[in-house]
Amino acid sequence: MKVAVLKERRAGETRVAATPETVKKLIGMGCTLAVEAGAGLASGITDAAFTEAGANLAADAAGALAGANIVLKVRAPLAAGEGAVDELSLIPRGALLIATLAADAEAAGRYAAAGIDACAMELLPRITRAQSMDVLSSQANLAGYRAVVEASTSYDKGFPMMMTAAGTVPAANAFIMGAGVAGLQAIATARRLGGRVSATDVRPAAKEEIKSLGASFVGYEDEESKAAQTAGGYAKQLSAAFYAKQAEVVAAHIAKQDVVICTALVQGRRAPILVTAEMVAAMKPGSVIVDIASDAGGNCALTKPGELFVTENGVKILGFTNWPGRIPAAASALYARNLLTFLSTFWDKDAKAPKLSEEDEIVKGVALTRGGAVVHPQMKPAQAG
Repeated sequence: MKVAVLKERRAGETRVAATPETVKKLIGMGCTLAVEAGAGLASGITDAAFTEAGANLAADAAGALAGANIVLKVRAPLAAGEGAVDELSLIPRGALLIATLAADAEAAGRYAAAGIDACAMELLPRITRAQSMDVLSSQANLAGYRAVVEASTSYDKGFPMMMTAAGTVPAANAFIMGAGVAGLQAIATARRLGGRVSATDVRPAAKEEIKSLGASFVGYEDEESKAAQTAGGYAKQLSAAFYAKQAEVVAAHIAKQDVVICTALVQGRRAPILVTAEMVAAMKPGSVIVDIASDAGGNCALTKPGELFVTENGVKILGFTNWPGRIPAAASALYARNLLTFLSTFWDKDAKAPKLSEEDEIVKGVALTRGGAVVHPQMKPAQAG
């Protein structure tokens, strides 16, 4: 069973889908590993480290993919016209592709046409049994940490209260918007740095989670907010009226903040605008907004995805994309373990091959295509008539 690990070619991607640790464990399961040269360099993993772990080094994507049964990637393979290498055409028919594919019906159709059995790990159901293979959670955790670290670097006054002979430097006021995995880690990190931390989230369960980490809760609550969470733990899209009332509460609070970390996402939709241009205008010069939701358009109306933008009133808005990729060594280590756990959970030890049961809840959640057909209900093409 040959497993191929490719170098990521999409712009700004620094992670890799395997590490020497997971290579050794995959070999222990009976696999042979082919890793494309340079695949781990951006994550601090040398080619020598992979070969020492037992992997075979391939000079290019074609060499790594030749005869591959399983393909591990961070992001979707490049298709024709997307880059210098058409990775999709190099993947053998019948191979199992495991990655965060950000797939839609059109992309799923391409995988089916290519005869690739594609699994989109970002669609993993939020159930207890799947926690150890949940790539969104592992990567969001690191994104929340990194967001606060980068905020502290951009903020020019320091996070903790410092008492010196020359006077006292007050602690930074940090406001975390969204208390999912990234937001909770941001709260914990900001607290560790000595900031005065507050947070908000529309989901009813979030209030107690925020308080449990030592932050104060800020927000508007009504009957609508009591049902603001999906069965999978994601925030629901709420009414314009609710967001308007929430904005009133938040606006007064944001004007007093030094650092605002935006983390709010709605599955499958553009990130909601939580920080308006008017709110930014009311902030103090030197304040910092970090928008982790920039990949989905951003929570701040003035965010420029991929850029650091300074407003006329001196507010810094960090709209960098791929936040987990800004801490690539740790992100790759966790992501690779997620994929290893997924494979080992569905591994047939006798056949030394994956056995993805079509009836399993996890498999149903992530499987896009199988045997040349689109099988995910959300990705199937609309029936004519």
